[in-house]
Amino acid sequence: MTLAQLQQQAAQTWAQFDRRDRRRVLIGAATCGRAAGALRVADAFRSEFERRGLSVDSDTPAASAASAKDRVLLAEVGCLGLCYAEPLVEIQAANGASVLYRRVTPQLVPKLVEAHLLGGKPVEHSALAVMAGEAIPGIPKFEELPMIRQQVRVILRNCGVIDPTQIDHAIARGAYIGLAHALQMGREAVAAEVTDSGLRGRGGAGFPTGAKWSFAARSAGDEKYVICNADEGDPGAFMNRSVLEGDPHAVLEGLTIAGWAVGARTGYIYVRAEYPLAIERLQTALEQMRAGGLSGRNILGSGFDFEIQIKKGAGAFVCGEETALIAAIEGRRGMPRPRPPFPAVSGLFGKPTSINNVETLAAVSSILQNGAAWYTQFGTEKSRGTKTFSLAGKIERTGLIEVALGTPLRTIVEDIGGGVLDGKGFKAVQTGGPSGGCIPAHLLDLQVDYEHLAEAGSIMGSGGMVVMDEDSCMVDVAKYFLTFTESESCGKCVPCRMGTQHLLRMLTELTEGAGTPGHLLQLRQLSEVVKKASLCGLGQTAPNPVLTTLQYFAEEYREHIEEHRCSAGVCREMVEFWIDADKCNGCTVCARNCPVDSITGEKKQPHLIDAGQCIRCGACRSACKFGAVMVRPRSRVMETSEANA
Repeated sequence: MTLAQLQQQAAQTWAQFDRRDRRRVLIGAATCGRAAGALRVADAFRSEFERRGLSVDSDTPAASAASAKDRVLLAEVGCLGLCYAEPLVEIQAANGASVLYRRVTPQLVPKLVEAHLLGGKPVEHSALAVMAGEAIPGIPKFEELPMIRQQVRVILRNCGVIDPTQIDHAIARGAYIGLAHALQMGREAVAAEVTDSGLRGRGGAGFPTGAKWSFAARSAGDEKYVICNADEGDPGAFMNRSVLEGDPHAVLEGLTIAGWAVGARTGYIYVRAEYPLAIERLQTALEQMRAGGLSGRNILGSGFDFEIQIKKGAGAFVCGEETALIAAIEGRRGMPRPRPPFPAVSGLFGKPTSINNVETLAAVSSILQNGAAWYTQFGTEKSRGTKTFSLAGKIERTGLIEVALGTPLRTIVEDIGGGVLDGKGFKAVQTGGPSGGCIPAHLLDLQVDYEHLAEAGSIMGSGGMVVMDEDSCMVDVAKYFLTFTESESCGKCVPCRMGTQHLLRMLTELTEGAGTPGHLLQLRQLSEVVKKASLCGLGQTAPNPVLTTLQYFAEEYREHIEEHRCSAGVCREMVEFWIDADKCNGCTVCARNCPVDSITGEKKQPHLIDAGQCIRCGACRSACKFGAVMVRPRSRVMETSEANA
C-alpha cells in the first residue's frame, strides 16, 4: 500500500475514535497507571457497562448512529505524564464534554458513569482538567495545568492521546510522513537534515546524531546495522519506557529512517526484559508495520528493504554503553571494549553500526516530517530541541515532562513539578541518573542544557531528575548512587571495579560515624582517578555524585566527620530519635508506625521512645504531622553501653 492509502484508511479509523458526539472512556494504562490500579479501574468500567446494558467497543468500529446511544468506546492509552495523579481516566459524554479524572478508583466508577458518561455532568471533586468541549467553571483546561502549560511536547506528542496498539491512530497523527520524505531524499541529504536540526544524542553523551549517521554511512562494509538503545537503567528514570508504551511507531519510524540514512538493512531494538508492556507494544507495532508495507521488502515502493528485530536485555546498566550493548546482542557478556575502532567503523558483528536511544529516534521522525528549521526553534544555540525528563523524589507532581532545552531548573522543579513535597525546603536535584551530579539550591536558576549542566559538574544523562528536600543527607545520597554503580560495574577495568568499591567503603564509613579528615582528600583523589582511568562511561561518570556533593555540601561531610552527627537524621548509626513533649498531642500515629514497638504512651498524652529498642528507621518521624519527633546525635553513653554488652 502507498502512504496515501494508509492515511486514508487511518483517517477513517481516527475519525470514529475521536468523534465529539460519542461516549468514550480512555484509561491511562501504561506501567505507571497499572501500578496505581488502572486495570482494576478498567474492569470496574466493564462491569458497570454490563450492568447497565451498554455495549463496549474495545476497539474502534464504526458504530452506526442508531446504536450509538447504547455503545461506549473503552480504550487503553499511554501515559500523559501526570504520574502523580494516576490512575487517570478521560471520560467523554455524548454532548462532547470530555474531562480528565485523577486517582480514579473502582468505587468511583459508578458515579462517573451515572453523572458524566450518561448524564453529561462532570464530577467536579475528582476532575483534573477539561480535555475537549466547552469550558467548565472550576475545572482548568488541560493545556492550562501548571504541569503542562510550559511543556513543548514533541517526543510525547501522542502519549496518552492515541491507542498505542492501533497503527491507524499513529498514522492519522502524522506517523511515517517523515519516513516517506526520507525515502524521497538521498541518504546523505537525510543525515544532513538531521545535522541541520542540531539534534544531539538523548542517551546522555550528546553526540550530534547526523554526524554519527554520516560516519557509519561512509564506512566500508557489505552489511551495516542500526540499533535502538532502549536499555533504560537509571534509578528514577522512565522516559524511554513511557514513549515505547505510548507511541511505539514514533521510535520504529525513527529507526527505519536511521537505517535508510546509514545504508542498513537490519535494525535492532535492545530493550530491557523488565519492560514487558513496552516489548508487547513493540511487537504489535512491528506486525502492523509489516502488514502495511512499512517494514520488510520494498518499503513504500522505494526499493528499500529493512527489518527490525527485538533483543531483550537482562537489565545490566553497563549495557547502556555502546560496545557493551553490542556484545550483549551478539550473545556475549555485556562488557565494553576499548575504542577505537568505534562502532561506526566496526560494531555489531564487526560491521559499521549506528546506535541511538529511544528519544533520539522519536525526535527524528518529527524532524523529517516538519523539517530541520522547525526543530531549531526549540532549545539553545548549542543544545537544540526538546528533552524529556522524569521527575521523581520529594516533589509534588511526579511524572514525565518535555521542555525546550535551556529551560531553567527552577521552572522544572517549582512551576512544572509544583515544588518540594509538604512545603519543605529544596536542597538539591540529581540530574543524569546515578552518573550525574547533585545540583544545590543556589544553582536552581541553571539552564538545563548540555553545556550548563557540565559546568555545574553534572550531566544531562538520559533525563532522570531526582529532587531532594531539606531532610536529605547528601553524604547518604552519594552513598546510595555509589551503591548502584558499584554493583552495576562489569568489573572489566580495575579503576571502575576497585575504585567504586573503595569509594563506597569510605562513604559507608562516613555514614556510620567512622570517618576521618583524611577521607575527604582520599575521596577526591580516588574520584579523579576513576574518572580519568576507567574504560567506559559508567566508571568515568560514577564519581560525579561524590564530587558534586563534596563541592556543594562540604559542611555535611565535615559534620559527619568532626561532630559524628547527621543533622538530617538519615544515617542511623549517628542519630537517635526522641519526642518533644510540647509538640506531641498523643495521636499515637508514631507508635502505630513503629515496626519494633519502641514507642509508648497513653492516647492524648506525650509519647516516649525507648532508645535502646529503637532501630532508628525514621518511620515515626515520617508519620508525625506535628514535627514532634526530633533527631539528635546518638548518645556516647549508649554506644559505650552497647559495646560493653
